[in-house]
Amino acid sequence: MQKLLIPTLLGLAIFAGSVNAAAPLRPPQGYFAPVEAFKTGDFKDGCDAMPAPYTGSLQFRSKYEGSDKARSTLNVQSEKAFRDSTADITKLEKDTSKRVMQFMRDGRPEQLECTLNWLTSWAKADALMSKDFNHTGKSMRKWALGSMASAYVRLKFSDSHPLANHQQESQLIEAWFNRLADQVVSDWDNLPLEKTNNHSYWAAWSVMATSIATNRRDLFDWAVKEYKVGANQVDDQGFLPNELKRQQRALSYHNYALPPLSMIASFALVNGVDLRQENNGALKRLGDKVLAGVKDPQIFEQKNGKEQDMKDLKEDMKFAWLEPFCTLYTCAPDVLERKHGMQPFKTFRLGGDLTKVYDPTHEKGNKGI
Repeated sequence: MQKLLIPTLLGLAIFAGSVNAAAPLRPPQGYFAPVEAFKTGDFKDGCDAMPAPYTGSLQFRSKYEGSDKARSTLNVQSEKAFRDSTADITKLEKDTSKRVMQFMRDGRPEQLECTLNWLTSWAKADALMSKDFNHTGKSMRKWALGSMASAYVRLKFSDSHPLANHQQESQLIEAWFNRLADQVVSDWDNLPLEKTNNHSYWAAWSVMATSIATNRRDLFDWAVKEYKVGANQVDDQGFLPNELKRQQRALSYHNYALPPLSMIASFALVNGVDLRQENNGALKRLGDKVLAGVKDPQIFEQKNGKEQDMKDLKEDMKFAWLEPFCTLYTCAPDVLERKHGMQPFKTFRLGGDLTKVYDPTHEKGNKGI
């Protein structure tokens, strides 16, 4: 695997130089959508009390604490400790996504100001930048960056130019995103292949989102490099060996690998880098395998010998990756029917409402399908 990977990465360096590096980086077209309305009157939702900027150590307990190497057995006590200790970070992530979605719908200045105030305060505090971290801590850092940067991209590129009168805040926020992204690259770069899994893909997504938000080609190229590492881990049957190790959660983790990979490929494509055929269409192969596994979990049970836990896969938003995926590849009619039945897809880790961005004509969905 490694011998095959080296020319791929060398090829990336050569190819990246051939892309028009002078052209500003941009997101897919849906991110340019204007604000839908500009409402006035009472701001009923209000602006919650801002969570205190998190500047402490990023040493957090894992929800799989005490589990074996498979990291597949949930520890309820340690999960609660993790949720409690990261509550302020998660609130920032979720509320940033929520407020941006509300602003893009309603256009209330208070919604925008609330979001920018929170992000600016955390930026000024240099939050989430601690060098004292464990695996769970650096995971939290990249998740948070991906959530915030991808929501911010909606504001940055909207044809309504909502940030035009907020240059100072934008500069502070983007400088902080850049510092976080540089740290995320440091956290996750050049891991051994046996330790490269969905976490690396999510790290690459956070860096890709930041590269677009701040127009940094070096970050863009790193995210593409990491995507290629991930794509080259997909075997001929569409399985990810490192996710198969997750025993009863193997299918869930294959599914969890798809959102960041699909988003990276989507963002890369509009910037002149077509990743769809990497490793003979690895992303399509992976997506098709997961969809087949959801229909018949025994496909995964036969592969790793474990009956699959389907709990997570009963949540529609876990399939938000279908939005970018079905713009990258031609999805079969039954897949499109299923996608439309689960819409709209709203997930804060990908910046909010992906249906608004990728499939606005089916925005309302049809839960009856």
